[in-house]
Amino acid sequence: MDGTESFPRRQAFTRRFTLGEPRDIRVSDDGARVVFLRSSGPVDPINSLWVLDVVAGAERLVVDPRRLTDLGDGGADRDDEGTGGDGGRSDVDGQSDVDGDVPAAERARRERVRETAGGIVSYDADEGLTAAVFALGGRLWRVSLVEGGPPELLAASPGAFDPRLSPDGARVAYVAGSSLRVTGDAAGDRAVVEEAGDAVTWGSAEFVAAEEMGRTRGHWWSPDGRRLLAARVDTAPVPRWWIADPASPHAEPVEIRYPAAGEANAEVALAVFDLDDDAEPVTVAWDDDGWEYLAAVRWSADGLLLTVQTRDQCTLGVLQADPDSGTCRLLRTVTDDAWVELVPGVPRVAAGRLVTVEDRGPARRLCADGEPLTGDRVQVRSVHHADGEGVTVTASTDPAEVHVARVGWDGALEWLTAGPGVNGVAAGGDTVVVAGRSLEHVGRRCTVRSRRRAEPDLLIASHAADPGLELNVEIVELGPRRLVSAIVLPSDGAGRGGSPLPVLVDPYGGPHVQRVQRAEALFHTSQWFADQGFAVLVVDGRGTPGRGPAFERAVRGDLAGPVLEDQIEALGEAADRYPMLDLARVAVRGWSFGGYLAALAVLRRPDVFAAAVAGAPVTDWRLYDTHYTERYLGHPATEPGSYERTDLTPLASGLQRPLMLIHGLADDNVVAAHTLRLSQALTEAGRPHTVLPLSGITHMTPQEEVAENLLLLQLRFLQDALGMPPLAPTEQQQPRDEGASGE
Repeated sequence: MDGTESFPRRQAFTRRFTLGEPRDIRVSDDGARVVFLRSSGPVDPINSLWVLDVVAGAERLVVDPRRLTDLGDGGADRDDEGTGGDGGRSDVDGQSDVDGDVPAAERARRERVRETAGGIVSYDADEGLTAAVFALGGRLWRVSLVEGGPPELLAASPGAFDPRLSPDGARVAYVAGSSLRVTGDAAGDRAVVEEAGDAVTWGSAEFVAAEEMGRTRGHWWSPDGRRLLAARVDTAPVPRWWIADPASPHAEPVEIRYPAAGEANAEVALAVFDLDDDAEPVTVAWDDDGWEYLAAVRWSADGLLLTVQTRDQCTLGVLQADPDSGTCRLLRTVTDDAWVELVPGVPRVAAGRLVTVEDRGPARRLCADGEPLTGDRVQVRSVHHADGEGVTVTASTDPAEVHVARVGWDGALEWLTAGPGVNGVAAGGDTVVVAGRSLEHVGRRCTVRSRRRAEPDLLIASHAADPGLELNVEIVELGPRRLVSAIVLPSDGAGRGGSPLPVLVDPYGGPHVQRVQRAEALFHTSQWFADQGFAVLVVDGRGTPGRGPAFERAVRGDLAGPVLEDQIEALGEAADRYPMLDLARVAVRGWSFGGYLAALAVLRRPDVFAAAVAGAPVTDWRLYDTHYTERYLGHPATEPGSYERTDLTPLASGLQRPLMLIHGLADDNVVAAHTLRLSQALTEAGRPHTVLPLSGITHMTPQEEVAENLLLLQLRFLQDALGMPPLAPTEQQQPRDEGASGE
């Protein structure tokens, strides 16, 4: 790309300006090496594997997948593509030709983690980062991270995915189809366990674990590398749903097992397999006490820990499992009247202490053996590392910022980052890598700090594109609840003392996601809309994280009322502060929960909102999954009122304003039935509306032409609905032909 393209086109082809950024960063346990993935440029979707020598300060390319595919085919190394920034162009399905034939299970995993890139998109390694394994196109590779040399193609069954390296580096466990297998040693490729039938899989995570709990794996090595713990998932009790492609009537619908609210979940069991002994596997009796969900597993030298939840999620248990007998001992129970939040990185055992994060009073606190280590003002976000000296966490005192802190076992807290921004961390030994974003600089900066170096800190190079926007963002607190909000105005200063600006409310607005933080990447699209003549308002209302347990739990039993009230409250306060906001012309747009909120706003409060664009909206929460929905609304059989008050279809007859519904027909998360049922209700009520179906598109929209044109079509719809004259038409502002070249 030569820099003259429109913002929608640049954003689409750079995957929201993430291509070329270092990602999936890991630090060796001695702090000597940092391993990460990165593509070669801002429009290159193919990730390569890199290692950084901390002392030398030198990066080294370990694996370039473009060369790897030729080596795997027995061909010569290619010099014409190398690590070029335009190699491996994505096809219309959003996958790269370098990826080859991605197995269906791997495509599902990528959908769960919202993966939009290609090449090496994930890897596993030992704690010393001496070797790594990864899958590419259903084949497995192992490579030394220390010695260099070409990667080794491992014997594996077709469709291999989710490889895991044993701690001693001798073997690789992976999943193929429904079986769990092992390869990489003298015994060659072999099945650990497999079972006939379509409903049972071994070694993989079930849908709600991957989508809602953050557990994307289903097999774990013992610390000595001799045994494997494997999850057996039986989806037979789960209702069958079908995802069809109306644009391809010759293609059979795809069957999925979808655990909708109130329906049965998959049945999950655990067993330990000894790879050096022919003994029968040991069944782990983790669910004898009515635990419905297996949320996390951690097997280390400190023991085998299981994190489990009851179906209502009001009780969380930490179990210590004996891999020899399969018996479990309850180490800790955490309860809450609403729900117990799952926090990344815990529970774990370190320095002989059980580390958890628990909601106590006004704060989400780091705890050791049940005793809080952090105080009322600190909201712990995640745990990243723990050793004999303490625990490394990300945490907030201001919800618009996330910082890295080191917490000692005595509760002493040292902030490792400063200045407004949002930070993540990877740590090992005496080395810490801080990945930070702010409003002051473009992109994410990955800084390596280590006591191993006498020289200044290192920066891991980023090849991501500059969005080319001049941000005009002000973060404020609005209304009596001090709702953290962002006002985004045109970068040229339009509206300051001039004509009133139509308002675009641009929220997510629901649990788990914050849209208002001091990170420039969160405001690219909002700023582009502002530069088209809007004043954009982004509000994090009740239910969003970062403000403490009570703020999040205010939506229990009602995901509609408090959420919408906060958007309207902030809008009114913003208009008082910023007189250029035209409250006679207010539109709202959003995706996923934001799409639900957008449709809710225009249906319930047409006196406030003049138009809405609702992308992939939930319209009836009875059609969404068990773990997420029941956490906030309860079980439909016992709390039907929660579902009735949040259902959009009964509001259909009241539609008075322009509404555009957008939905990917291949979406297996928020299925297209949500939009189609609302559209049917609107049609039956005689209410005109617009439906934009996206054939072959899932909950993500990584396909370049679709992503580009989707933004332009939304803009045109909103301009027409609000009576806005479009800016002077140029080729860059027109939706492009979907067959347009990517170059």
